Amino acid sequence: MDKQILVLLSQDSRRSQRALARELGMSAPAVGERIARLERLGVIRGYGVRLDWSAAGYPMTVYLTITAVQGYQQRDLVEELALIPELEGLDIVTGAIDMLARLRVRDHMHLRQLLMDRIWQIEGVQRTETALSLVEIEPKNLVAELLAAPSGEPV
Repeated sequence: MDKQILVLLSQDSRRSQRALARELGMSAPAVGERIARLERLGVIRGYGVRLDWSAAGYPMTVYLTITAVQGYQQRDLVEELALIPELEGLDIVTGAIDMLARLRVRDHMHLRQLLMDRIWQIEGVQRTETALSLVEIEPKNLVAELLAAPSGEPV
């Protein structure tokens, strides 16, 4: 039942407990208790909205590979990068690079300013490579796909 709740919430996190209860054939208090438990366990970490970044004034998605200075504390670099408002996501990765950042910018000049005035000024950044997203494919609902698949894994 928890998986079904997660799938339904992933499709529309604004659904009321009463609406969820109707769809699942449960009482609203029972659904509320399950949701509260999933939140306490950290399975549900929050609720959000999907933005149209172009409409919000940030039409460019930029992927930035970052190579850190040898021996530089990764934690310090992550903390510095986290201060950048345009940083949407940051992953520490394996391979020839150390990190992969996802940025949202207004235009090429904004990107240039961000690179030159902020990112390249961070002490632990040795090298970066930039890739501009040409088309952003609508993300699939991974929650629904993975949790609906018979895996035998409990939630």
